[in-house]
Amino acid sequence: MASWIEKEGRGGGGRFKALQFSPRPNFSGYSSQCRCDSSFSTENSRWEHFDISGSCPWVIAVLLLFLLRVSLKVLKAPTGHDISAHYDLGRELGRGEFGVTYLCTDTNTGESFACKSISKKKLRTAVDIEDVRREVQIMKHLPKHPNIVTLKDTYEDDEAVHIVMELCEGGELFDRIVARGHYTERAAAAVMRTIVEIVEACHKHGVMHRDLKPENFLFANKKESSPLKAIDFGLSITFKRGEQFNEIVGSPYYMAPEVLKKNYGPEVDVWSAGVILYILLCGIPPFWAETEQGVAQAIIRSVIDFRRDPWPRVSENAKDLVRKMLDPDPKRRLTAQEVLDHPWLQNAKKAPNVPLGETVKARLKQFSVMNKLKKRALRVIAEHLSVEEVAGIKDAFEMMDVEKRGKINLEELRSGLQKLGQQIPEADLQILMEAAGVHDDGTLNYGEFVALSIHLRRMANDEHLHKAFAFFDQNQSGFIEIEELRAVLNDEETNSEDVISAIMHDVDTDKDGCISYEEFAGMMKAGTDWRKASRQYSRERFNNLSLKLFREGSFNLTN
Repeated sequence: MASWIEKEGRGGGGRFKALQFSPRPNFSGYSSQCRCDSSFSTENSRWEHFDISGSCPWVIAVLLLFLLRVSLKVLKAPTGHDISAHYDLGRELGRGEFGVTYLCTDTNTGESFACKSISKKKLRTAVDIEDVRREVQIMKHLPKHPNIVTLKDTYEDDEAVHIVMELCEGGELFDRIVARGHYTERAAAAVMRTIVEIVEACHKHGVMHRDLKPENFLFANKKESSPLKAIDFGLSITFKRGEQFNEIVGSPYYMAPEVLKKNYGPEVDVWSAGVILYILLCGIPPFWAETEQGVAQAIIRSVIDFRRDPWPRVSENAKDLVRKMLDPDPKRRLTAQEVLDHPWLQNAKKAPNVPLGETVKARLKQFSVMNKLKKRALRVIAEHLSVEEVAGIKDAFEMMDVEKRGKINLEELRSGLQKLGQQIPEADLQILMEAAGVHDDGTLNYGEFVALSIHLRRMANDEHLHKAFAFFDQNQSGFIEIEELRAVLNDEETNSEDVISAIMHDVDTDKDGCISYEEFAGMMKAGTDWRKASRQYSRERFNNLSLKLFREGSFNLTN
């Protein structure tokens, strides 16, 4: 019979409660990791005074488990406990691995801010807790800077940590560039100068960012003169001169070679900024592959391609800076201050003002837009599924939709996939949700779930691919021509000629002006698109990749 046990703290201090199951406790735990069974019930329980001295180990463990679960303190000195006493939380602005960002309003002044709320349930390890704690400490430590988002307040209750910060409503970096009438080398120089000034300010105060990427920069407002702001310091860490680190963190395409080698310092931020500069100038990353291992090997080789369009039109000064920021030897790589002193940035206002071309703008636009051809193809395949296949997917959806709302969220998807025996890394799960067309409230409807289910099967059924290809190949020529591509995508949002051209450029690998079945199937079977892979990946995942590369001798490659 289950019963409550209570230990009165000495001096009238704490009161500790735990549910005791006999003869065995209904929990599992060891070391620093504990998991509480959600089926605990307090019905018909009775109170007993309990002396912890001489108790069996599992009883003490239950008490500790309760304390860990209820009394977990993440922040050392939060502003307060009850955020609702000072702020009203509004609509959702964004969603990450651990938290949700909301629009929030100061109840006294009416001023708007952004509030990142991090659920304690998501903080499963000591490393997760330390990441959140360190992010707040670093934001407090950094001096006020016009291009670094300002921390306003922090709150912590039993359920979550709330970080209130400056609101940035001007949109993402690449979206702003694409919205402008023309895009030039001079515009790229202005953006890069701001990014490197942020890096230099961080390094000057002993902070290494470790996750510089376009998504981590927002414009403060929609004005043309709006400042660009760094918004995320979740992977940042303090360092001392000469100190080296071995923890693999960051986002794949922006990761320096020495991070993969697990021996790095602040030079990694200059490398990541160099990758952003390369993308700003040509629209694609310098080190690209279809697989994580391929990306890592390309990074280690560090061979920079200056041959494709628009590089012939880019100034030698700009290319020289890219080379020096992407030097694989961190000892030779420029420091942030040396980058700012480089002629191309010293004379940023004198950089060529000649447009870099529509191709670059189209590539940058795709940074924010799902590969429309692939998304449309998934819908076509969904329409041609057999009755048995549809029934199986429908059953899975209904099992996951526990609240019977006709839609599921990330947590329901994760739980459902686990029940079906599919273990998918958190980073991939988030990317799949986005690729399938996640709504503003973070949910998928049935149709989108069907598309995602097809994607999870990795397009193994060639019959489905042939049917989808035939849908696009309207004249049955055996190829998808640009006119056919234009016709089938004419109902898509944000559809434009430059996006269609860029899709054709990406998928048409032999550059004959049309898409063969082999090229189409290759696109559909390929892994996550690089534009959607810029996310924080798990430490475990990259540690394993690093170990694999060491074993294969990839780190011995000569540049």
